[in-house]
Amino acid sequence: MSTTQTTQSAIAAAEAHSAHNYHPLPVVVATADGAWMTDVEGRRYLDMLAGYSALNFGHGNRRLIDAAKAQLERVTLTSRAFHHDRFGEFCARLAELCGMEMVLPMNTGAEAVETAVKTARKWGYRVKGVPDNMAKIVVAADNFHGRTTTIISFSTDPEARADYGPYTPGFEIVPYGDAAAMEAALTDNTVAVLLEPIQGEAGVLVPPPGYLQRVRELTRERDVLFIADEIQSGLGRTGRTFACEHEGVVPDVYLLGKALGGGVVPVSAVVSSAALLGVHRPGEHGSTFGGNPLACAVALEVIAMLRTGEYQQRAAELGEHLHHELGLLTGGGAVEAVRGRGLWAGVDISPSHGTGREISEKLLDRGVLVKDTHGSTIRIAPPLVISKEDLDWGLDQLRAVLAGG
Repeated sequence: MSTTQTTQSAIAAAEAHSAHNYHPLPVVVATADGAWMTDVEGRRYLDMLAGYSALNFGHGNRRLIDAAKAQLERVTLTSRAFHHDRFGEFCARLAELCGMEMVLPMNTGAEAVETAVKTARKWGYRVKGVPDNMAKIVVAADNFHGRTTTIISFSTDPEARADYGPYTPGFEIVPYGDAAAMEAALTDNTVAVLLEPIQGEAGVLVPPPGYLQRVRELTRERDVLFIADEIQSGLGRTGRTFACEHEGVVPDVYLLGKALGGGVVPVSAVVSSAALLGVHRPGEHGSTFGGNPLACAVALEVIAMLRTGEYQQRAAELGEHLHHELGLLTGGGAVEAVRGRGLWAGVDISPSHGTGREISEKLLDRGVLVKDTHGSTIRIAPPLVISKEDLDWGLDQLRAVLAGG
């Protein structure tokens, strides 16, 4: 790949003064609008990753930017030591969107997962009657829920886990999509099942039909919480507000993040019943920035946009087109498999045509931004505002790369 001096200098400066915990593609973004980004050289790129679903509504969405600007002029932070005038409405509207009663806001997705783990354990001890320090949470292999020490303790990804021990106990890992293994793992001390309805980092893995329904049945039968991590899959990405809806499943807890902040500010939340979130008492859990006025203002606009159903419909319609076109690539030797739902796909590249990283770099040269995962897979997740014409152009570039063009 070739880069110009301006790009090389910017990358060199970043490499010299930042920890090397990422391996980004060699592009330096300067501006962005809608589904397009422009680098420091003035070259335009079609964003087919959307910040891992954080940018569901596109770059620079005017409704979100205007909401942020208006709030910036008023107040941005109070801490939860005081009330502010956007908090109550945010919690009410988000609870309503989820069909739940109560919201516990945080900032990042990992914080939401950590909050859910603490909530489930406290509920287990105070309500279910699990003996002290015996609570167990069942999770799925190949999960990605974040990178804190507790979360990586139940990861099966060696890169995420290696050299960070000792690991937090209290978790049991079962194969994703295996309802029988899930049933066998549940005991009297199990307080929760924590799952991604569609596994994102694993390569956009969709579980077998009926799996989520069976998990819901089992958790109800055994008095176990079902926690759905919809941080990537939720808020329109799959063609529904939540990925769980594709199986008619309502969990006990939704974990939300990424798109909830519209790509403008970090916002996450645990959304559940008053009975469950009511186990927390003042001083037992919190976050200085959680539920701050700026975050609430932006998230309120996100919720209002989702309430129209427009973005879910776009994801469903364009997603059907996306998967039809990607499906045509299988069987020709370049693509081994395609998975996903809505405007979200994992494409397994044949080793004979290159690694996921190599394909991503070739697409970068052709003005398309995607990202690889687990060596051979590229993820496609454009903003939900992408036009069909732009989507087709991006797919044309992928075809050309796979054909050796």
